Amino acid sequence: MTSPYQHKAHDGINQDVVWHTGSITHQERAALKRQVPVVLWFTGLSGSGKSTIANAVEQKLLALGKHSYLLDGDNIRHGLNKDLGFTQADRIENIRRIGEVASLFVDAGSIVLTAFISPFISDREQVRQRLEPHQFIEVFVDTPLAVCESRDPKGLYKKARAGEIKHFTGIDSDYESPTQPEIHLKTDIDSIEACAEKVVNYLAARGYLGL
Repeated sequence: MTSPYQHKAHDGINQDVVWHTGSITHQERAALKRQVPVVLWFTGLSGSGKSTIANAVEQKLLALGKHSYLLDGDNIRHGLNKDLGFTQADRIENIRRIGEVASLFVDAGSIVLTAFISPFISDREQVRQRLEPHQFIEVFVDTPLAVCESRDPKGLYKKARAGEIKHFTGIDSDYESPTQPEIHLKTDIDSIEACAEKVVNYLAARGYLGL
């Protein structure tokens, strides 16, 4: 069967570049792991709790014996995307690359957690379209700007307000909230533990964990 990574892989690709299909399918890899591979796409403002919740979810998945990998926004910019800045064009390319990497992890049979602001609806939808319908779960970490700014764990809001950081989401760059996320979390109301439990329960109820 077609690999999820191969899905739409030839769009804009030189015709001399040929896709080579391996003998092992992503279904066989998933069966070996006894789970359904999927991308959990955490989106929200800086300081909303994306990475913290994603980490908590991954800990719960590990306890259940599930194979997962967390792609964190800051970590990716240390390597794969270290050549990108924070202009709109660079943000779009940042998410495009992450979508490609996430597709590879899904093809490997893993549960992928991504923690990126990913402020634009069109970019998140592009990643969704890159995968099969059941392979993308949008997790909206819906935390008010005032709460995120009061936390300001990295001091970024303070720098943005002082004009030291340009194109900062929520200050001088827009954030487009999801309109119909599969999972809607509110960290100003619920604890990190409660939010993580909600995500794992969603996966379990829909058969992703093979429980």
